[in-house]
Amino acid sequence: MPAKTNAPIKDGDACMVIAGTHKGKSGVVRDMNTSKTGAVTITVVQADGERFKTLAKNVKRGA
Repeated sequence: MPAKTNAPIKDGDACMVIAGTHKGKSGVVRDMNTSKTGAVTITVVQADGERFKTLAKNVKRGA
């Protein structure tokens, strides 16, 4: 049976942004936060050291 492709992301995973403002960027997940409303945000660190925050629903595992 093939592995799940939409498994939840976790700190340290390589990821690719597939929607939103940062679409097309990739990096490593460094911080996860769940808001009061339940939205999960993550901080992504790119290879050049630049950081950005995005919603976890806009990200898929693997780079």
